Amino acid sequence: MLRILLYLWALPVTLLGMLVALIARSSGGVLHRVDGVLEAAGGWPARVLQRGFPFSGSVAAMTLGHVVVGVSLAALTATRAHERAHVRQFERWGILLLVLYPLAGLLAWARGGNPYRDNPFEREARAAECAARNALEQPASAGTHSTGR
Repeated sequence: MLRILLYLWALPVTLLGMLVALIARSSGGVLHRVDGVLEAAGGWPARVLQRGFPFSGSVAAMTLGHVVVGVSLAALTATRAHERAHVRQFERWGILLLVLYPLAGLLAWARGGNPYRDNPFEREARAAECAARNALEQPASAGTHSTGR
């Protein structure tokens, strides 16, 4: 039941993301679903992502609710942990994130920081990305030890 409520809370932004995903598909991109998130790679939106945005520049992927749009399938795979953090942010904040995210960037800039890199929403996503990378780098035998014999 909670999962349904999270999808509904983020739905207005997800619908916008679905529109972007359909534009990607109709302009040569591909769509697929991974863990309940629609991912779109390539097409016209990929060119927009590559051109970049004010403050962030070029990006490999972008999240809109439960939709992630990326420049390629490889980019979607590489950014999955980071973008899933943004999915969780949309589940937490809903459509309000569309206002809170730029305001947080503006506040970071007003404090002398970078509006993208120092944005707390981006910091949270980078932390999730680092945690996922560290989990993958842990050796499979991390829980075992040698008896020294």
